[in-house]
Amino acid sequence: MRILFVVQRYGHEVGGGAELHCRQFATHLADRGHDVEALTSCAVSYLTWENHYAPGTEALDGVVVHRLPVSSPRNFRFFSPLDARAVWGNKPVPLFLQEAWMRAQGPVIPELAPWLLDHSERFDVVVFFTYLYYTTWAGLPAAAALRPTVLHPTAHDEPPLYLPLFSLTVRHASAFAFSTEEESRLFSGRFRVARPSSVIGIGTDLDVDADGDQFRSAYGLEEDPYLLFVGRVDPHKGSDELYDFFTTYKELNPGRLRLVFLGDAVKPLPSHPDVITTGFVDDSLRLSAMAGCRALVQPSYFESFSMVLSEAWAMRKPALVQGHCEVLVGQALRSEGAIPYKGFAEFEAAVNLLQDSPKVAEGLGARGRAYVEARYSWGTVMTNYEELLASTAIA
Repeated sequence: MRILFVVQRYGHEVGGGAELHCRQFATHLADRGHDVEALTSCAVSYLTWENHYAPGTEALDGVVVHRLPVSSPRNFRFFSPLDARAVWGNKPVPLFLQEAWMRAQGPVIPELAPWLLDHSERFDVVVFFTYLYYTTWAGLPAAAALRPTVLHPTAHDEPPLYLPLFSLTVRHASAFAFSTEEESRLFSGRFRVARPSSVIGIGTDLDVDADGDQFRSAYGLEEDPYLLFVGRVDPHKGSDELYDFFTTYKELNPGRLRLVFLGDAVKPLPSHPDVITTGFVDDSLRLSAMAGCRALVQPSYFESFSMVLSEAWAMRKPALVQGHCEVLVGQALRSEGAIPYKGFAEFEAAVNLLQDSPKVAEGLGARGRAYVEARYSWGTVMTNYEELLASTAIA
């Protein structure tokens, strides 16, 4: 098949969930013999959308990547009050204000829709990643006029999802690809659009060779056990709450346990002797950190899948997950590989259980590994995905 992916950012330097999800799917399809291209911006930062890459075309891991420039960086003095009004303010919100919010959110790529109108007919199917950004809002209607389209909403229960602006946008898709059963139910309940769809999930590398000592040595951990957070250090991802829970835990439960935050900091955390923040690290060090941890903690309230959770399970690591996130609770219950918690008391009890009962921790990790082997090996995921793309292309 000839497949085009459209996504707001694309590149090895881009660590975002939806963007990494897209790049992995594109790369694996190319490895399986398909002709795969990607259309994206020149940006690396989702906060500013400043052009980082040169515009033009390049080959990346077997995928032909077309980069188009963003017209201007995000203007926070304009966007922040508009976001407060359009997304978080009183409803209903006039359509012109929603459209102004979308353009202010970005990334505004003036050449995007014209490029799709000129080139979409070359492809059997055009795939869009995440409902939220300008690339889907402006690009999906253009491509859908010419070719079958698939939308990966990567949706979670958040205020922007309920903007009426998106009710028309999603109806341009020929089919939907969901990451979890919970995302499918949420999306179907919100939009009530009758289209072919499939819960595809996201593939996980099952045979990762990682040495936990590399990370311990790099950050002076010696033999100290540590909990691990992987992702954007951002209050919206639960980092502030996790920091508060952990530092309170250490006041009540002195010992050698530490907490590592691994990822770019949108909002830096206060200094604490038992909390380590690494910033962005390469894949080798990230996997080493996961290999050496006592458990992964996923505190986010807003997830459509959580790739770091399946990565941890692939390494037979137990996990603690946010009990207020339906997707994470669903993954925990189906796998029996994680403990959901709500509030500090349950967090404290779960950490103590993993600390005091190594066999419980080992059992959680083993069941998590069995779960990703059964559902999320790349072979299984890509076979199901190819079936969805093929059926959409010929519909």
